[in-house]
Amino acid sequence: MAEQKKEFLSCRFVLNLMVILGFMFNYMLRVNVTIAIVDMIEPNRTALNLTANSSVLKSRVSEERFNWTESQKNDVLGLFFWGYVLTELPGGRLAEVVGARRVFGGGMLAASILTLLTPLVCHTNFYLLLFTRVLMGFFLGATWPAMPPMAAKWIPPLERSKFIANMMASALGAAITLQVSGLIISWMGWAAVFYITGVIGLLWSVTWFLVIYDSPADHPRISPEERLEIETAIREGDGDKNRKPTTVPWGRLLTSLPVWAIIVTHGMSVFGYFTISNQLPSYMERVLHFDIKKNGFLSSLPYIGKYAMALTSSYVADRILRSGKLSTTTTRKLLTVFALTPPAIFLLVLFFYGDIPVLAVALLTASLFCNGAVTGGYLTNGLDIAPNFSGTIMGAANTLSSFGGWLSTKIVALLTEKHNTFEQWRWVFMILVFTYASGAVWYALFGSGNRQAWNSVEAPSEDTQQELKLLKSNKKENEITMSS
Repeated sequence: MAEQKKEFLSCRFVLNLMVILGFMFNYMLRVNVTIAIVDMIEPNRTALNLTANSSVLKSRVSEERFNWTESQKNDVLGLFFWGYVLTELPGGRLAEVVGARRVFGGGMLAASILTLLTPLVCHTNFYLLLFTRVLMGFFLGATWPAMPPMAAKWIPPLERSKFIANMMASALGAAITLQVSGLIISWMGWAAVFYITGVIGLLWSVTWFLVIYDSPADHPRISPEERLEIETAIREGDGDKNRKPTTVPWGRLLTSLPVWAIIVTHGMSVFGYFTISNQLPSYMERVLHFDIKKNGFLSSLPYIGKYAMALTSSYVADRILRSGKLSTTTTRKLLTVFALTPPAIFLLVLFFYGDIPVLAVALLTASLFCNGAVTGGYLTNGLDIAPNFSGTIMGAANTLSSFGGWLSTKIVALLTEKHNTFEQWRWVFMILVFTYASGAVWYALFGSGNRQAWNSVEAPSEDTQQELKLLKSNKKENEITMSS
C-alpha cells in the first residue's frame, strides 16, 4: 500500500498527469474555433439546407454573428498554421537548449490569453482576428516538439512509447471540447466557448510552472531514490556514449533517411488528421445536416477512437520491445503501416458512400482510431534514432505537417466554395486516400529504429558518473537506515 502511494505521488506520475492534461487543453485551445465557427457565421451566408436545419436556426442564442464567406471561414481556420509553422523547428531546438518546461508552459499560457481575447477581437476587426489566429499558431507551434526532449530526460527508453502516448491526449481533448462546446453554444452562445476554454488553459499553465521541472536533477522535491531510478535506467538504456554534442550536426541530420522517413510520414499522416479535425464539424453540418449539439457529439467520436488506439499501440510497442521478440525497426514499421493503411481504405469507401450519415461517422471514427497507432510507430521514432535531437526532428516533422494543415483548408475551400455538397467532398476524401497510402509506403521503405551515429560524440563525463555513484551510495544508506 505504501509503495502504491509512493508511486502515485512520484514526480514522474505528476509529470505524466500534467502532460496528459496539457495536450488535452492544447487541442482544446485549437479546435474550439472549428465548432464555434459553425455558429459564428450568419446562416444566410452558408450553404445550409434551411429545411433540414430550420429548428437549429430558431434555437440559436441571440448574439452578433458575421457575414463571412466560405473563403474567409477557411482563412480563420487555416492561418493558424502560418504561425504554427514558424515555431516548430525553433521550438524543438529551444526545448533542447533551455528546457521544455518554459517552452511548453509559455506557449500554453500565451495561447490561453489569446483565446480569452478572441470574442473581443472578432467584434473589432476581421483582419485582427486573422492576426490573432496566426499568433495562436505561433505560440502553440513550439509546444509539440518540446515534449521529446523532456521524455529524453525523464523517461527510460523502454517506456517512451507510453509517455509519447500522453501527447495523443490531444485527441481526447478535441473529443471533449467538440462535445461540450456544442452544448455551450446551444446554451450560452459561441463567445462562451472561448471564455471557458481560455480560463481552463490559464489555470493549467500556472499549475505547470509550479510542479514541473526539466529533469530529475532540476526538481527540488524529487526523492534520491526516484532520481537514481530514472537516471540509471536512462543511462543504461541509452548507452554509455550518449553524450550530447554541443551543436546540431545539421548536415548529417538532414541527409539521414530515417529522419526523412519520420518527417515525410508525419506530414502525410497529419495532413489527413488536420483535414478531418478542421473540417469535420462543417462537413457534418453542410452535407450530413446535423444540428450543433449532435454535430459536437458525433464530431468527437473519431478523436475518442484515436486516443484509445494511441494508448493501446504504445503499450503494445513497449511490451514488444521489452520482450525482444521484434527489433525496434520492425515494431515501428508494423505499427506505422497499420496506422496509415486502414484509414486510406476507409476513406476510399467514403469517396463512394460518404453521404450516408451512419456510415460516414463510422468510417471517420475507424480511420482516426487506426491512425492512433502512430504513437507506437513513427511518432516515438525520433527518441529511438536520436534522443539528443528528438525535439529538432519533431520540429522539422511538424513544420512540414503544419504547412499541410494550412494547405488542407485551402484545398477544401477551393473544392467547396461554390457547391458545398457531397460531390465536392468526394475529392477531399480521395486526396486523403493518396496521402495516407503514400505515408505508409514511404515509412515502410526508409524507416529505422537504429540509433544514429551522429546522436552522440563521447562517453559521459566523470562528473556525471560520480554523481550517479553518490546517488547509489545515498540510496544504500537510506535502505540500511530503514531496515534497522
